[in-house]
Amino acid sequence: MFGLTESIGIDLGTSNMRVYVQGRGILLREPSVVAVSGDEVLCVGEEAAAMLGRTGDAIEVVRPVDDGAIANYSITRLLLSYLIESVCGRRRLFKPRVCLSVPSGATAVEKRAVVDVARSAGAGRALPVEEPVAAGVGAGLEVTSPRGHLIVDVGGGTTDAAVVSLAGIAVSESIRLGGSEMDAMIVRHLRERHSLIVGERTAEDVKIKIGSAYPLLEETTLEVTGRDVVSGLPRTIEVNSEEIRDALSGPAAAIAECVRRVLVRTPPELAADTMELGITMTGGGALLSGLDRLVEDQTELRVRVAEEPLTCVVVGTGLYLDMAPSLPDGLLATASDASSGYSR
Repeated sequence: MFGLTESIGIDLGTSNMRVYVQGRGILLREPSVVAVSGDEVLCVGEEAAAMLGRTGDAIEVVRPVDDGAIANYSITRLLLSYLIESVCGRRRLFKPRVCLSVPSGATAVEKRAVVDVARSAGAGRALPVEEPVAAGVGAGLEVTSPRGHLIVDVGGGTTDAAVVSLAGIAVSESIRLGGSEMDAMIVRHLRERHSLIVGERTAEDVKIKIGSAYPLLEETTLEVTGRDVVSGLPRTIEVNSEEIRDALSGPAAAIAECVRRVLVRTPPELAADTMELGITMTGGGALLSGLDRLVEDQTELRVRVAEEPLTCVVVGTGLYLDMAPSLPDGLLATASDASSGYSR
């Protein structure tokens, strides 16, 4: 039935977007930034990100997704149209099936918005899937089994912690905090403590190179260049991993506490499963050094980071399209309500 129809999974995150096509793998991974002029998409991803703060009035450079939700409907539609055309071509016999990830805390209205924007962008059938479910599928977990899998997806704008069983979410919590908030805390720390102004990209680089959520065996330092608050001139300073860990302590602690709250609300039978199976972490934020150790200390459960944490969600969205028709009717009820264009 679907042999001639392209099946596409899209992870349209706050910081990064990824597109997975069944049988072809991940074809696109870029920053979630788009440059537009009127109704025309000029460029997306890295090329658009390089234009941030450098354009005139004729060109608008925006992040259309904020905290995991669509912040700009029209630009998101243009972006999705561009993505679909990039992987399927402009001339195609059939409209593609598209599955898009949404935070576990997304409302019915937000899910409906995701479906509507996908269909208006050229999707034939559109289905939203909660990020923890998609992450579990992409990580290779048996999420369709009746056992409870505790999955923590730390994205750019949101962190989703959920117990997934029978391909549905039993207990979950989504907080609007992720890698972008960590970057913002580093920017704030460097400005307040060192009177140095840096951008998001520099802050992210600091986070990747010396950031941590747990004491390191060997602390390290890094030279950072930015603009002096007083003189306005370029200046280079040396920062150490301990002070960056202090700057990240708030977001890291909030993520660990989110996981604890989910565990407290988990039914006894599923809680027993989580004790045996442990916690699986996905998303770019899961790569923060020591975050898994911090969550392990706070929950007293074994924690593992998925082998490919950055791509678990997008791979899961693509695979979920083929899983969905075989799931029990009740599990698709919410998705069907949100997506009038998807049928079994």
